[in-house]
Amino acid sequence: MNSFSVSVVIPVWYEAKGINERIVHVYQRAAEAMCSPSVQVIVADGDPEASTLAAIENEEVIQVKSPQGRAMQMNAGAAMATGDVLLFLHADTVLPVGAFDLIQDALRKDRASGVSAKAGAFSLSIASDSRFLYLVSKLSNWRNRITRTPYGDQAQFFVRSYFEEISGYAPIPLMEDVEIMRRIRDRNDPLAIIDTPISTSARRWEAEGMYRCTLRNVLLRLLYGAGVSAQTLSNWYRAMKG
Repeated sequence: MNSFSVSVVIPVWYEAKGINERIVHVYQRAAEAMCSPSVQVIVADGDPEASTLAAIENEEVIQVKSPQGRAMQMNAGAAMATGDVLLFLHADTVLPVGAFDLIQDALRKDRASGVSAKAGAFSLSIASDSRFLYLVSKLSNWRNRITRTPYGDQAQFFVRSYFEEISGYAPIPLMEDVEIMRRIRDRNDPLAIIDTPISTSARRWEAEGMYRCTLRNVLLRLLYGAGVSAQTLSNWYRAMKG
């Protein structure tokens, strides 16, 4: 693609403390990019009181109030987007140096096949010195390449027209990131997984316990793969967190 415009959608839920740092980070990565992208930042808040939106200092950021639920928030943000590419970035995730150049390269037409990917994600790394979490990220990246279902904390991205064609994220309370990637896989559409990793916070594992959190996540994904509904899994997830 000759021109390169990106809408970065950040779904949030009580992220007032760190949201301005994340916004600055996105613009810094854009300024570093060789492809000189036009970047639009959209923050979609699921908090009824919009506490994270109230904390935003940059007036250029598009603020979206949405019903709670990551899928609904990301779809609401995407509906306000004008960029050719949508990048969905979790509030606790850091993009690598050269992220926008890497996305542009990933979406270019392959010279051999003549086909271009319309969606993709980064590889995963977890911001922790824990050898266990290092292993978790390595196994996750191996699984991604086998199953072609990278998760939402890997900064999924889409050509906007393609995202609209496949009707965006399913309005389900859990597993929306897995569900959309399975739809892409079932369509046999090309998917780009960038070797360079993003860095996602270890705060979930630290708050809930590394082994407990990992086991719960694996169990939920296995159950979803076995046909258990996202609503049932969401109920179990809340019970297990409690």
